[in-house]
Amino acid sequence: MENWDEVRTAYQVARMGTVSGAAEILGVHHATVIRHVDAIEARLGVKLFQRHARGYTPTEAGQDLMRVAQATEDQLNQLSGRIKGQGDEVTGDLVVTSLALLAPLIVPALTAFQHLHDGLTVRYLTSDRLFRLEYGEAHVAIRAGRVPDQPDNVVQPFLRQRFALYASGSYVRAHGKPNGIEDYGNHIFVGADDQNNRAPFSVWLRENVPTSAVRFRGSDIASMTPAVLAGAGIGFLPVMEAQANPELIEIHPPIDDWSTHLWLVTHVDLHRTNKVQSFLSFLKSRARDWDA
Repeated sequence: MENWDEVRTAYQVARMGTVSGAAEILGVHHATVIRHVDAIEARLGVKLFQRHARGYTPTEAGQDLMRVAQATEDQLNQLSGRIKGQGDEVTGDLVVTSLALLAPLIVPALTAFQHLHDGLTVRYLTSDRLFRLEYGEAHVAIRAGRVPDQPDNVVQPFLRQRFALYASGSYVRAHGKPNGIEDYGNHIFVGADDQNNRAPFSVWLRENVPTSAVRFRGSDIASMTPAVLAGAGIGFLPVMEAQANPELIEIHPPIDDWSTHLWLVTHVDLHRTNKVQSFLSFLKSRARDWDA
C-alpha cells in the first residue's frame, strides 16, 4: 500500500464505525478522514464501507483490510516501544519546502540548525507546487501570499518580505537613474514573463511601466535576479538579498503594497513533534535579525 495514513484511517473508521469517532482517535479533521477513505477506495477500486445514517459498516473487503491493518498497527506499536523515546531526538530527515526565491534566507538557517544536530539530514525542496503535508511530503512549508487554508494544517505568521526596485551599477553607469516614476518609460526593466502574475510588485509594474520598457522577462524572481545583477535592467528584488550586494543601487524604496506575507505551515499530526518544534523555534529566533 502506497500510503499508510489512508490504511490507518480506514482501519479506525471500521473500528469506530463513524467518521467523527475515527477523527477523534486520529486527532485530525473529519474532512481528512473522508478524503483518506475516498482515496483508498478509489486506489483499490472497491468499496470498503457501506455508508448509512448511523455511520460506516465495513464491507467484506473492508473487513479484510481491517485485519491486515490491525496486524500492521500491532507491529508498529511494538517497534515504537523498542525505540524507547528516540522520537524525542532531532534526528532523521527534516523536510522543508518553500519558493526558490526564499533560499537565500532559509538555506543559512537550515545549515545552522543542522550544525546543532549531528543526526539530522536536511531536505530543502523548492517548487511552485504545494507539497501535501497531510501525506507527509514535508515537515514544514514556508508559503507566501494569502493565509493558507488547507484543513488539518497549523498556520503561523512568519514575516513580511519587502521588495524594492534596484539596478546594477553597470546599468546606472550606462543609462543613469530615472527621474521619478514618470521617467520609467525611458528606461529598461526586468519583469515577469507571465502577464497574469499576481505578485503585488508585478501588478504595480504593469500599471506603472509601459510594456515596451519591460525588455527582459523571467518566469520568477529567482530567474530575474541574475538579470538585474547583470545590468539587463531595473527590477524588483527582495530587500534583504539586495542589501547584501553592494553592487546594487536602489531606484525606488520599498512600499507596503509590494510586500508579501510569509507563513509557517505544518500538519497537525507533526506540529507538536520535538523535531518540528525545535526547528520552528530556531527559525523564528533567526528571523528576528532579518530585515525582510
